[in-house]
Amino acid sequence: MSVQTTSTQPRRRKPRSLRRWQRQLRAVVLLGALLSTLLMVFRSRVPDFMGFSLVVDNSAPWLGLTAPVLVLAALITKSRSAIAFALAPGLVWLALFGASIVPLSWTAPKASAHTLTVGSQNIKAGTGAAVESARELARGGSDVIALQELDAGSGQDVTAALHADYPHHYVVGTVGVWSKYPLSQSQPLDLGLGWKRALTTQIDTGAGSIRLYAVHAASARPNDHQNRDEMLAQLAATLRGDASSAVIAVGDFNATSSDRSFSALTETMDEPNQDEGMFGFTWPREPFGFMRLDHVLQRGLEVTSNTVVPAGESDHLAVRATVNLPGS
Repeated sequence: MSVQTTSTQPRRRKPRSLRRWQRQLRAVVLLGALLSTLLMVFRSRVPDFMGFSLVVDNSAPWLGLTAPVLVLAALITKSRSAIAFALAPGLVWLALFGASIVPLSWTAPKASAHTLTVGSQNIKAGTGAAVESARELARGGSDVIALQELDAGSGQDVTAALHADYPHHYVVGTVGVWSKYPLSQSQPLDLGLGWKRALTTQIDTGAGSIRLYAVHAASARPNDHQNRDEMLAQLAATLRGDASSAVIAVGDFNATSSDRSFSALTETMDEPNQDEGMFGFTWPREPFGFMRLDHVLQRGLEVTSNTVVPAGESDHLAVRATVNLPGS
């Protein structure tokens, strides 16, 4: 008599093979994750062919948006390898840009008894709103106002409008500075262009002096950014050679923080985070900002606030930062 025995061990299920469309979607996820990760990590090595490098540099912060799209696609494929690859761009983005979007308000030092607020804006030539921009920056508490893209007569109009509260000014070409405090050692800067689009001056406060640079870099387009690159390179060299203990550089640099030509500036100067975090895009003003072309850079100072504000009718938002004065 034979006795039949049944196995108590459960049968192992065979791994379910992916359908054809899932395999194709997985391939797209893997390729997209690899491409976006490589572009973020090695963007400075992308060759300047037909202006592609400029596009990659300045759109780098937006490459992080590929991460949630790839993760969603990977979940649809139900492929573990696809999901793992899809997470890579997000992690790389956080490593590269995470620190720069942390709100300054979390770590900013307390404002001292003596502070200086600097406001800056590219007012857009032809709008006729230079005075309006200047007045709005003044109402916002700026002690020093820097304007770029001044057109014929607008510098004089601003000087007349602000004279009572900002009696000190220095204008070079399309760039000007108006200050509540005396200005000294002012001089124009051509930064290799042969014409003046920048200036430097010393702000003499009762609690220490600050060397200020106001800049309007040349325009940058995919196939035409050599003049801008030269200006930024010469500005970086000038800032490196400046022995002042407290320095601020403001203006329209026509470059984002991720632009390879801007990196020489951040080697010698620091750009503070935004009060409320994120990138603080300044252009275009409408329908929404896509890039931060306008910056406040500093060295040797404590920044208590840094933000973006609307002013006038420009297509650029204004930037405004407050620092503790050196002697306070």
